[in-house]
Amino acid sequence: MKIKMMMMLALVVFFAGAVVASAQSPHMGTWKLNEAKSRLPKGATKNHTVTYEAVGDQTKVTVDGTAAGGSTIHSEWTGKFDGKMYALTGDPAGDMRSYRVVNRRTLSLRSTKGGKVTTTATIVVSRDGKTRTVTARSKDAKGKWMTTMGFYDKQ
Repeated sequence: MKIKMMMMLALVVFFAGAVVASAQSPHMGTWKLNEAKSRLPKGATKNHTVTYEAVGDQTKVTVDGTAAGGSTIHSEWTGKFDGKMYALTGDPAGDMRSYRVVNRRTLSLRSTKGGKVTTTATIVVSRDGKTRTVTARSKDAKGKWMTTMGFYDKQ
């Protein structure tokens, strides 16, 4: 009787863990820039829309925005949030990017171009899942570091 009880308890714990592990990341979905709340210095790129979507066991991040000069930007990254570099296309400031999970609501981002770091960022989703804040340090056209803070609303 004790063995059956232990087996049942083990199965319950296993399935509960599987459900928690498979819960969708709060980062998933489409996020729209709230320019009124954001702090974007002159010369900073504006990422108007950011979308996170599952693609198999990876995540695809699509960004649409406007560069400092007014041209449109469309970049795409597909990979895992494991801290490893994956190819980035369409971003003039980077050719590789990594995301690392800090905790359930926080990601750490690092972009490089030609092996040199061009952007670092921390992305935090609010407890209610309705907003996200991106605090980024990136190089401007002159190679000088600047800090931006973008606020996004879930769509």
